[in-house]
Amino acid sequence: MALVLLNPHAQGGRAARRIPALRAWLAAHAPDAQLAAPEALQDSVALLHSRPEGTRVVVVGGDGTLNRWLPALLARRLSVGLVPMGSGNDSARALGVYGLPWAQALTLALQGPAQAIDTGLAQWCDLQGHTHDTPFVSSLTAGFDSAVGLRALNGPSGLRGLPRYLWATLHELIHLRHWDLTLHLDGQLKHQGLSLFASSLNTPTFGSGMPAVPHAQLADGQLDALLAGPFGRLGTLLMLPRLLIGRHLGHPQIACWPYRQLDIACAQGVPVAADGEYLGQARQVRIHCQANSLPMVRR
Repeated sequence: MALVLLNPHAQGGRAARRIPALRAWLAAHAPDAQLAAPEALQDSVALLHSRPEGTRVVVVGGDGTLNRWLPALLARRLSVGLVPMGSGNDSARALGVYGLPWAQALTLALQGPAQAIDTGLAQWCDLQGHTHDTPFVSSLTAGFDSAVGLRALNGPSGLRGLPRYLWATLHELIHLRHWDLTLHLDGQLKHQGLSLFASSLNTPTFGSGMPAVPHAQLADGQLDALLAGPFGRLGTLLMLPRLLIGRHLGHPQIACWPYRQLDIACAQGVPVAADGEYLGQARQVRIHCQANSLPMVRR
């Protein structure tokens, strides 16, 4: 029996309004499916851990929802469909389900064949010396884009999606910071010095549709590192339109490399976020590509 698991906090709580319509649709079209929308994260995780390995779970939410449930989805080797009801939805874009009417997305999520995709695993050390393991589907960011993500999470409730990220970006420019980062890719030193950000992409977009690595693929056995060197406020502001249309990769201060293992070091600590969810300050981050680790329905 498939489990349709909705995050009632997705879209600032607006996803919960879909529960009656989802319940009615399932009663008419998939009466064997179970619908659940626990308020607490631990209750959702417990439900996922109770599922037999390989069974279908339909995630109703966005990138943050998928990220919070990802450890359990991976541990139980569950087959996952996605009905996008989030703010960012970059995973949904890469899966080809973004923009579908929810009923069509739900039909596909329940009935479509699942194909194994890659995920990333970030092992990071915070400023207190504690270590954490954080898997992700879409992106792991370090620096400016993580600071933007945190600001977006606390932004105006009336702004959604890309406009919310643009608002956060412009406000973060006022407090523009750089971090002294050292990057090793697959054991080779690639960069050392002041940087605006260093991100890891599994999907072509992040930040609600910004084509950060347009050539990225979900199932190619590798991730892509995106590095931005030092930019002033004006330079950052001028780069933003290029980022929005995917024309930033030719800039001399921007570099992009494929990898299987990425190590980021920052003695003073750098803000990090996974799938748009702020994690904290990290001194060391090691990111592995977990090839073919998550069966997901693609369109």
